Amino acid sequence: MGNRGMEDLIPMVNKLQDAFSSIGQACNLDLPQIAVVGGQSAGKSSVLENFVGRDFLPRGSGIVTRRPLVLQLISATAEWAEFLHCKGKKFTDFDEVRAEIEAETDRVTGANRGISPVPINLRVYSPHVLNLTLIDLPGITKVPVGDQPADIEQQIRDMIMQFITRESCLILAVTPANSDLANSDALKLSKDVDPQGMRTIGVITKLDLMDEGTDAREVLENKLLPLRRGYIGVVNRSQKDIDGKKDIKAALEAERKFFFSHASYRHMADKMGTPRLQKVLNEQLTNHIRDTLPAFRSKLQSQLLALDKEAEEYRGYRPDDPSRKTKQLLQMVQQFSVDFEKRIEGSGDQVDTVELSGGAKINRIFHERFPFELVKMECDEKEMRREISYAIKNIHGIRTGLFTPDMAFEAIVKKQVIKLKGPCVKCVDMVIQELINVVRQCSNKLDCFPTLREETERIVTSHIRDRENRAKDQVLLLIDIQLSYINTNHEDFIGFANAQQSSRQTNKSQSSAGNQVSICQVIRKGWLTINNISIMKGGAKEYWFVLTAESFSWFKDDEEKEKKYMLPLDNLKVRDVEKSFMSSKHIFCIFNTESRNVYKDNRTLELACDSQEDVDSWKSSLLRAGVYPDRSTTVESGETTTTVQESFSMDPQLERKVETIRNLVDSYMAIVNKCIRDLMPKTIMHLMIINVKDFINADLLAQLYSAGDQNALMDESQEQATRRDEVLRTHQALKEALHIIGDISTSTITVPVPPPVNNSWCAGGNRTSPPVSPTAPRRMSSGQRPAARGAPPPPNRPGPLGPFNNSADSPQAPSRPNRAPPSIPNRRPPPSPTRQAPP
Repeated sequence: MGNRGMEDLIPMVNKLQDAFSSIGQACNLDLPQIAVVGGQSAGKSSVLENFVGRDFLPRGSGIVTRRPLVLQLISATAEWAEFLHCKGKKFTDFDEVRAEIEAETDRVTGANRGISPVPINLRVYSPHVLNLTLIDLPGITKVPVGDQPADIEQQIRDMIMQFITRESCLILAVTPANSDLANSDALKLSKDVDPQGMRTIGVITKLDLMDEGTDAREVLENKLLPLRRGYIGVVNRSQKDIDGKKDIKAALEAERKFFFSHASYRHMADKMGTPRLQKVLNEQLTNHIRDTLPAFRSKLQSQLLALDKEAEEYRGYRPDDPSRKTKQLLQMVQQFSVDFEKRIEGSGDQVDTVELSGGAKINRIFHERFPFELVKMECDEKEMRREISYAIKNIHGIRTGLFTPDMAFEAIVKKQVIKLKGPCVKCVDMVIQELINVVRQCSNKLDCFPTLREETERIVTSHIRDRENRAKDQVLLLIDIQLSYINTNHEDFIGFANAQQSSRQTNKSQSSAGNQVSICQVIRKGWLTINNISIMKGGAKEYWFVLTAESFSWFKDDEEKEKKYMLPLDNLKVRDVEKSFMSSKHIFCIFNTESRNVYKDNRTLELACDSQEDVDSWKSSLLRAGVYPDRSTTVESGETTTTVQESFSMDPQLERKVETIRNLVDSYMAIVNKCIRDLMPKTIMHLMIINVKDFINADLLAQLYSAGDQNALMDESQEQATRRDEVLRTHQALKEALHIIGDISTSTITVPVPPPVNNSWCAGGNRTSPPVSPTAPRRMSSGQRPAARGAPPPPNRPGPLGPFNNSADSPQAPSRPNRAPPSIPNRRPPPSPTRQAPP
């Protein structure tokens, strides 16, 4: 056969087929195989039965093959069949094989002609077969029957495409001789996925049923409608033969006599028939495996490499070994501890490129979210001045005070300090939530031991909740400490003398949450989209923005060479804008409190970000620069809307006192905010994050041991046990396959690929018949008169090489004057005058 070294590979491919079918997608390899494609009642099942020599496939009208049948033929000394879904059960009666196929088909598809892409795997051992793997696919149909859906044709086509689109799959295109070959569904599908014809083999069935006076000689000689790998003709049993239980051996002998006795086929009879087709398919599959061997070996090696480490861990694994459980428990806890520390402290491996998490997110909470919450609680300026005036008046009582009372200052400061409790507690809550998320992420590696994962999460989460109470108590204690003594002797406090001389405008820049930012210091840079540019001017555009303590500028790009605009921050405020249903971006806007244009002719500057988190971050940065949120609230009363602003008047002396205390409050709250912003991260780190890390390192293992039965903790899940078996099975199958490939790869003989042919007659994807000359009728079943004598001979078209060269090594028989093939023009030369054509 020329490829003796490959003979052992087809059985190995069959073993891989079974192994991979049983383990699902654990090893995704396209195994070399042959898909049988054809229209309904094209004779596909009869061809397969002739290969086996037994009646074992369901028969009937309509769609009989409703699930793909993976048929593995294996040469053996005895004869029996096995199903993958009935492992260990041997079928010696092939009527039972047919019944099992029907029952398994109905089990998945239902009894009323439904279809399913789930294959049935059947292995047949017989001394009468050659090693071969074929897939019998449902026949292409046009009209749904029973409870079949209206798109049954498209479903069948999609199912067929799943198989034949793979480069490792040979296509056996079966077409009956008594139909229109140029409109063959099988050949058109093959052309769609294999336009070069490298994988397509043509099979012509029902040659004995052609109309009298017609034949398919030129098709089988690959002269008309040629394929690169050519055609092979077969003669199956008729329905009468099947009903009469005609023996397949007798049918094969009748097929042989047909070809040797038929005047149009006798010159190529040795290249026709079922035995020849079986031998050719065996050779072609063997050669195809050799051709795909490099890519096949590469896939095997990559899969093996991916499973090596895991298989090594599972090898010699004893689930009930106590020492193994103890060792694995220790390893799991150590790994959990390492993963937790990496997520908090940061690590170069397993970097999340989608979102912030772990330590990075906690850092953002400390330095962006918490300062943002502090600045958000800034009270309204008018409300603050009103409270100060009331405090001064209430302290003086019935008298008119001559001096600014320091008690009013302390009362206002303490009220502002108490407000810090809310942001501080919220900061602790956000850190707690992120720590719990980190614990859950780290415990994902414990999925194979459900009890261990649940206990680990419970113990660590309980400890975090315990530390939460202590951290909140300590944070509130920090606030109480600030309330206990107002230190007006602090070196950063401006004092009464300076407060009376300071201007309101200078102190306003110091009131932004203790962030005494220099005028030229850059607070933030980043990309933002200006959303309210008119379509006439180009629509929304993205610019590079730079925020400082005194201006908000934007540039064409991040090189900051071409400045587009600089916006001073005086009298600016920020507010949210409701997101449009057509926009995926989150929007906020900046406006002038004095109703002036902010940017060119626009009263507002609308800026868009990709996420709400980015919006909050930019708003926090703007607050640091002194651009506050808009706090004006409106109350609707009837049909009018009025702003809640109680107007009150102050005499000049009281106004000076209010201004002095306001400056003092700003100065002192800047000191308190600075202190709180510094102490909060330190407190949370000490009482929570470092403590939780130490607990996991030192106490988690002891807590797990004291929680209950250690053996129960290490009981693996059913999914893990199944996974272990699959990995070991797949790993062994891959090693065996690579071993066999290594043995045979150097002992094979290269078979050249047949040369290309002109197959433009079968246009890919065109469902209509190609144009045919009026002198070239396309139906094989219609009687045709021979062409006129003296017609020019056919052009010299290359036929297939190797087993498909049906005409190169045999003489061409003369045409018969009273017979002409219906689907081909009679372009053969007239009979030789020295040789009489048969009547």
